[in-house]
Amino acid sequence: MTGQIRIVRVSKLTGWAVLAATLACLAVFLWIAVSWRAGRMFAEETELNQPDTKAMAMLSIGLAPADPMTHWLKVSEERQAFDPGAADNIANSFEDIVRLAPYDFRWWIELGRANEQAERMDAAEKAFLRAEDLAPAYSFPKWQLGNFYLRRGRIDEAFVKLRATTEKNSVYREQVFSLAWDFYGKDPAMVEQLADDSPEVRRSLAVFYAQRGASADALRNWNLLTDEQKKADPQIPRTLAQGLHDQRKYREAVEFSRQSGIDPNSAIETVTNGDMEKGPASGDESLFGWKFHRADGKMDISSDSSVKRSGNRSMRVTFKNYIGVEAANPVQLVAVQPNTAYVLRFWVRGENLKSGGPPLIQIINANDDVPLGSSQPFDGGTFDWQERVLAFITPSNCEGIVIRTNRVYCGDSCPISGILWYDDFVLERGSSDAAAE
Repeated sequence: MTGQIRIVRVSKLTGWAVLAATLACLAVFLWIAVSWRAGRMFAEETELNQPDTKAMAMLSIGLAPADPMTHWLKVSEERQAFDPGAADNIANSFEDIVRLAPYDFRWWIELGRANEQAERMDAAEKAFLRAEDLAPAYSFPKWQLGNFYLRRGRIDEAFVKLRATTEKNSVYREQVFSLAWDFYGKDPAMVEQLADDSPEVRRSLAVFYAQRGASADALRNWNLLTDEQKKADPQIPRTLAQGLHDQRKYREAVEFSRQSGIDPNSAIETVTNGDMEKGPASGDESLFGWKFHRADGKMDISSDSSVKRSGNRSMRVTFKNYIGVEAANPVQLVAVQPNTAYVLRFWVRGENLKSGGPPLIQIINANDDVPLGSSQPFDGGTFDWQERVLAFITPSNCEGIVIRTNRVYCGDSCPISGILWYDDFVLERGSSDAAAE
């Protein structure tokens, strides 16, 4: 059977009607879309402390009545009034907001807060739990639920939730550790119950403890990492070394300095580069090595390979009519134990030393800058290598000593000239009797 094409003729009036209806529908759609977007924009951009917040909230709701954000602005503005009698109404308003977006965990959290303020504790817990169910991979709902339990005195449940926030979120991790640190009276064992054993968390704990001066706990957690795990962020041990050094926590700082490569040969109770095989560092290049602060051109310190007692080099100190009251160069910080007797042995040689205030080696308590002892002043003129021995005892507050060249006071303008050589510095445990002598 041959197909036929049927032509339907539409009157001009009907065609115009269809077009008009289409355009009207399009206009309505555009109006709804634009007004909804405008309403949400007004709600997002309006600050709660603006004088016209209430008016903007009503305008936003008028433009986008089904958007929970516009209603949130209105309810939040009402909550700003701090009227205890309005707590129930505010909670009811948040229930209406949740109905507009029942699968958005953020509004459930807001409902939980509102119910808690209205003292509807069972409803608050249900809201927080619903938020957690809707976003199980997010830390924020767990953080809110954990804090709710903490405020309710449900400590065990609180820290179960708070611990879960530390696993993947560094921001909450820091806050949870800080919360536990204060809550449990700075007990590291309780803090670490909230931490898993991942390398990232161990690094975070090391930083956390160091920031609070708990240097031993910082080093303990750091040393639970493997060498490869420590290398994942090489800046951390450098930062911890400097931070603990600045806190005068020298016994742990020296270990971080060694592991970070700042002072790879440093160790507690050890003069770094005591054999002078390496030259002194300038400025802040080293924390626990020989340092030279170049503050005066009339004093120079360098490595000398032509004059040495042993090995290949010594350290040469040249005075060029230096008139400073203190020499204080070269200088080295050494980490030590408190309440301990030590003996410092070193060798010195001089050439054409001339001054009314001869040089000497001085030991300073690095924790309070109080002198602990000095060697006998060095001979004047020229002399061959001499061993000097300096015994001292560290007080209870001492974690580090400063070994430095100083001089006998001979006035504010007392020049010194000539050359010193140092070699073979060794720090040893001593006896109280030797230190007393």
